[in-house]
Amino acid sequence: MERLRSLLFMPGNNPAMLQAGGVFEADAVILDLEDAVAPREKDAARMLVRAALHTVDYGASRTVVRINTLDTFGHEDIRAIVPAGPQVILLPKVESAAAIHDAVAAMKAVERPGQEPVKLIALIETPCGLAEALAIARADKRVIALALGAEDYTASLGAQRTKVGTEIITARNLLVNAAAAAGIDALDTPFTDVNDEAGLTADTQLAKQLGFKGKLCINPRQIDTVHDVFNPSEAEINWARRVLAAIRQAEAEGTGVVALDGKMIDAPIVSRAQRTLALARLQNPQEVEA
Repeated sequence: MERLRSLLFMPGNNPAMLQAGGVFEADAVILDLEDAVAPREKDAARMLVRAALHTVDYGASRTVVRINTLDTFGHEDIRAIVPAGPQVILLPKVESAAAIHDAVAAMKAVERPGQEPVKLIALIETPCGLAEALAIARADKRVIALALGAEDYTASLGAQRTKVGTEIITARNLLVNAAAAAGIDALDTPFTDVNDEAGLTADTQLAKQLGFKGKLCINPRQIDTVHDVFNPSEAEINWARRVLAAIRQAEAEGTGVVALDGKMIDAPIVSRAQRTLALARLQNPQEVEA
């Protein structure tokens, strides 16, 4: 089981950030060739990111590269970056399954013999993309997550972007539902005020409550807060242990109906408990019982 609680954006044209990316302990680093890079700097950024993938040790952080859209510089990015061995490509402004098919075909054409297939995260940033989210999520087995880009999405709506996030609650719910239906993760939009830790905490707690499994980050200072929220709490771990203990006891006694604290325990509850303990083991392998 792998986790993507935090995915930290780093400008692809900033050599210092690219070199330091491994020290922040994000679950993934996103080497950005799109919004963070001006058009005249795309070629230089592409070379920097390719070199970083070859030479920088990012530790336990997965390497993700956000390329440009396929109708701009995306194909050039794929040709230069995919052979360098990123683990994931973040494809921006995805609006259809066809875009996923095009990206996968382009990636396959340049992957080295024996190279581990590069995965995809689809960034949903437009009303059309949200409307097609399920088809996008199911388009190819390389798609491991859907991510929400709320800034562009609300701009497309003509809606005011707020910290409370009332304007994106429907988008969040629809994206989480599409990802769950496809059996992949949903990743929440960044919280853009890097100086508001309380706001980040509240926003991340809401995302977790809605079903998101991780959050895009724009500053290293956000990582610890995001991890604290997405890590299972002691109360959640204890609940999961009790659920599985009740299941084991019922199996030993041959009881068909299982209840805990007066509530029925069914397959979705068991699955949630198992996932909670699996995440807890990743956090503290020596402290969580099977």
